[in-house]
Amino acid sequence: MEQIKSYRSSQFKKSFEKLPLSVQEQAKKAYALWSDNPFHNSLEFKVINKKLDVYSARISLNWRVLGLF
Repeated sequence: MEQIKSYRSSQFKKSFEKLPLSVQEQAKKAYALWSDNPFHNSLEFKVINKKLDVYSARISLNWRVLGLF
């Protein structure tokens, strides 16, 4: 499987730093898992808007991350 390349925008970095530390840690673990296997079942990686190429992945029960393809 080809590895997906990603980057974080400056706005994402600013928003990430405002999250509670526990959520930041969960997000880092989810990103590591996503980097290894974007389609791992626990991430629930899915398209939110096909036209705009917006995707979502689960960070925890109450948190998700959105991204653009």
